[in-house]
Amino acid sequence: MPADKRKDMRIAKRILLAASLFAVPVGFTQNKLFEEGLKITFKNDSVHYIRASILSQFWTRYNHNNPGSLLNGTEQEHVADFGIRRLRFSVQGQVTKSTFFYTQAGLNNLNSISARKSGLFIHDVTVDQQLYKNIIVIGGGLHGYNGTSRFSSSGVASILGMDLPVVMESTNDVTDQFGRKYGVYLKGEVSKLNYRMSISKPFPVQNSLNFIVPLSPTAINQAAFSTRAPQMNYAGYFFWQFMEKETTKTPYMSGSYLGKKRIINLGAGAQYQKNAMWYRSAGLDTVSVPLFQLGVDIFVDYALNPDKKNAVTAYAAYMNYQFGPDYIRNAGVFNVANGVGPNSTFNGAGNAFPLIGTGHVFYSQFAYKFKDQLLGKQGTLQPYFIHSHAKYQALASPVQVFNIGLNWLIAGQNSKLSLDYQSRPVFNQTATGILADPSLRRGQVVLQYQLSI
Repeated sequence: MPADKRKDMRIAKRILLAASLFAVPVGFTQNKLFEEGLKITFKNDSVHYIRASILSQFWTRYNHNNPGSLLNGTEQEHVADFGIRRLRFSVQGQVTKSTFFYTQAGLNNLNSISARKSGLFIHDVTVDQQLYKNIIVIGGGLHGYNGTSRFSSSGVASILGMDLPVVMESTNDVTDQFGRKYGVYLKGEVSKLNYRMSISKPFPVQNSLNFIVPLSPTAINQAAFSTRAPQMNYAGYFFWQFMEKETTKTPYMSGSYLGKKRIINLGAGAQYQKNAMWYRSAGLDTVSVPLFQLGVDIFVDYALNPDKKNAVTAYAAYMNYQFGPDYIRNAGVFNVANGVGPNSTFNGAGNAFPLIGTGHVFYSQFAYKFKDQLLGKQGTLQPYFIHSHAKYQALASPVQVFNIGLNWLIAGQNSKLSLDYQSRPVFNQTATGILADPSLRRGQVVLQYQLSI
């Protein structure tokens, strides 16, 4: 192993060891009070209630930066940092037997290079009404009822890996607010079929807090998001539940039930928005095209022994993304750098890589949860593996991203420590196209502590 690689590993080990000393509340055993958060019932029954919950996720990270990455103008090949990945406060309640509301506020991605004193913002505000039992439910507000795939609406408290499958949040913070839009939705359950459909007004791309690549005045057949007034977004997701059923009071789907259920679901979804994209034709005319996405997936979460609660969790999905010719978007989750120098690559700064584009995505997860109390009062373990393979029209090489990690379930999802290693490709512009350079692959190690009540 080269000397610089050995040095990287030594530094990473020291950071993880130091973080583990304060990140783990030793002896924190699971309590049934955590299962439903802070809950108040009314009218002496369990039907009418208000429930509050809190989630925090703290990261300790070591990242091998993309070539040419700058932090406040200083080139840095390696970065170690600390930060708050997520903080959430939610309140929900059953006002009547048929009326349910859900609200959520919080913040994301705070570290030493973030704007100071960043404020909380609203994630969700929805109210829905049962028209006919649980078969037909209508609702509206700022919502996360998205289409395309199961994890286009991920439950952040029950993520299988260390972080969300961000490749499935294809318009995150471009035309939505962290996956949410204002609109109306129709949802319900007919026999074993669970469905959700929504009509929403996207946010204008000019309001995005992220830099959105504008339409080039000279580049031919290279799509970008249109800055014209956005048209309605139509989305839907449907899944057939072969075994046990899932609870879908809120939009967000569980990543793992930790041996509490036996679930096999087959799903399909779509998303469409007219004239969401545009590009320059060979004659330099501006051509508008729709955003159109299709997805199919299968989710398996199977308790092998209901008493011991050891379980396997597996997920596989295929997404077809159509954003117009050669659309590509680079992104780095909770990026550790904020600039690039003259030696930079196509990836851009920090931990960014080509994340979303026109083309095809194959995504898979697999995990095994050991029996409860494998470690006595210290809980149990859940190792996992994640792979994303994307073939985008704008790139001459596929985007191959690998994650391998371990969840230490101290008290289920309520107190959880996750150690994750990610390997990502680095792309360069060459005479034959935008190619991945195998010699420049980069990695990051993240230790996350999650508290969810």
